[in-house]
Amino acid sequence: MEPFVLHEGVAAPLLRPNIDTDAIIPSREMKRVSKTGLGEGLFADERYVSAAGREPNPTFVLNQAAYKDCSILIAGPNFGCGSSREHAVWALKEFGIRAIVAASFGAIFANNCIRNGLLPVTLPQQQVDELAARVMEAPQAHPVCIDLRAQTIRADDLRLDFDIDAGARHMLLHGLDAIALTQTRWELIQAFHEARREKRPWLYTE
Repeated sequence: MEPFVLHEGVAAPLLRPNIDTDAIIPSREMKRVSKTGLGEGLFADERYVSAAGREPNPTFVLNQAAYKDCSILIAGPNFGCGSSREHAVWALKEFGIRAIVAASFGAIFANNCIRNGLLPVTLPQQQVDELAARVMEAPQAHPVCIDLRAQTIRADDLRLDFDIDAGARHMLLHGLDAIALTQTRWELIQAFHEARREKRPWLYTE
């Protein structure tokens, strides 16, 4: 998994509250058994003119030239609420989204983000609105820079500090999913089993 340390990119505002995982990727778009191929279905109900086709809806923010190559979303509160489908995060990541800034997130969605290398940044709503207003002046000319080590967001002269759980920060900085995080403690795990095998050998068949 790609570590998240420092990222600068075009940010797009999607400030409607309570955007749920079914809006992020409708269930009809979840036809694959792998993590790939889902980016095309991202926000399909809004991104395309009709559910049956792939004609871009020119009014949807991610289809507008000003937000071309967007890699950061500035979202409304309770982003990613609803079902626990991890496909929502996979679709965002495949599309090219590296971070989402919002006042709050669905809890399961936020955890899925961290375990897939996508940074969810929580800020007070006033600061989210301030960041969105700054970006919307000229999205391509005002890229947003997110520094996870320093826990800061910058857009021109605007600087915002954010907090993040230490464990989540560690996973993102080092590109660790849950399995890779466990493997970093492999020596401790082996030592535990060796001590347990010596004390209770009847539990082991080898």
